[in-house]
Amino acid sequence: MRSLEGIHGTVAVPRPTAGFWQHWRAFAGPALLVSVGYMDPGNWGTDLQAGATYKYDLLWVVALASIMAIFMQVIAARLGVVTGKDLAQCCRDWYPAWMRWPQWLLSEVAIGACDLAEVLGSAVALNLLFHIPLLWAVIITAFDVLALLWLQRYGMRAIEAVILLLVLTIAFCYFIEIFILPQTRPAFGEIGRAMLSPGFRHPSMLYLAIGIIGATVMPHNLYLHSALVQSRRLQQDHASVKRAIQFNTIDSTAALAIAFLVNAAILVLAATVFYGRTYVAVPGGQIVKFSADSDWIRVAYLTLAPLLGTAIGSTLFAVALLASGQSSTITGTLAGQVVMEGFMHWRLQAWVRRLITRSLAILPAILIIGARGDSSVTELLTLSQVVLALQLPFAMFPLLHFTSSRARMGEWRNGWFLLAAGWATALLITAMDVWGLPESLGAAWQVVTGG
Repeated sequence: MRSLEGIHGTVAVPRPTAGFWQHWRAFAGPALLVSVGYMDPGNWGTDLQAGATYKYDLLWVVALASIMAIFMQVIAARLGVVTGKDLAQCCRDWYPAWMRWPQWLLSEVAIGACDLAEVLGSAVALNLLFHIPLLWAVIITAFDVLALLWLQRYGMRAIEAVILLLVLTIAFCYFIEIFILPQTRPAFGEIGRAMLSPGFRHPSMLYLAIGIIGATVMPHNLYLHSALVQSRRLQQDHASVKRAIQFNTIDSTAALAIAFLVNAAILVLAATVFYGRTYVAVPGGQIVKFSADSDWIRVAYLTLAPLLGTAIGSTLFAVALLASGQSSTITGTLAGQVVMEGFMHWRLQAWVRRLITRSLAILPAILIIGARGDSSVTELLTLSQVVLALQLPFAMFPLLHFTSSRARMGEWRNGWFLLAAGWATALLITAMDVWGLPESLGAAWQVVTGG
């Protein structure tokens, strides 16, 4: 049973004698779809909080997480190219049957956590741009399934084109804010020094660092990428497999480098504008105070205009946030289809699958926002990313197990560099999860209870 049957093998690849750019155009795309998960609203919550609270001190975590993401996505693409299976199918076929249900349920938890971040990000953007009450904006996000259904009618290339447009929108907005607006030009020398001096100089930095890693290295993207590479009409001869691996490696590196620049820009913007401030007066005389518990996405929108002296900063911020939420929504739906079809061999209509996923994400958002108000958004975003980080080992270790096996991968198994980088990534993330687990569980309990 093929995952994403409607787009499997639908994109032709050129003849072996074709030039570099022809091959690049053919293979570019899957990693772009994956990369939007690395700049979704969950990243905004964690990056804004990190920059506003610790200035550039956690920028090295963003860089480290991005490098680890490149390693893991390159390995996931290699698995899909060589085996013709995605990670979920490999787990179903090569592990004992009793593991199928827990692995699938853990994957669904990760997708639900990611979708929660997308719901909140899109809803906040709608609220800021159009003044729709946040609770109603959350409910409206349930209907963005129609956009994906419309796109799927036009094939894989149409989906990739729309995602590219949304990513360029995000990048353009931040390019203007970081390089054009004089009020937000950062101190690049200080940024460089912070990148070269890693460490946790405050105990609470660890919880936020785990959130950043959870927002960057995303478990469902490992399943998704191993399926998306099969949208290309791949051949299984030696030269074709080698070429597919090479160009998917280039695609992954380029797409995730863009994602790193966006994440770094979000953190740098917050550090430049908010770090060291305790409050700002907005038009109308209202005082917006800054604290560790601030809803940084809403604070950023409300205070960018008075701090920068121009409304364009706030507008660009909200437009980029909306583009982020909608692009991540599309890829989250595809990931949900991959894990359900791969683990369980259940095939649902796309709109049914989408409504189930979105409903599971909307319900906790409605309950907590309804009970506690708009102030809980950043807490929910950060919590969703910590959930993703805690689930990561259950996707990473099977991926590394399969791709390190000569029996499964033959001559294309991970070489010494990918082997070392992949296992170091998995072990480091797992160690950080275990180290930060008590604080993570305490923070989760506070979000749920309002303590």
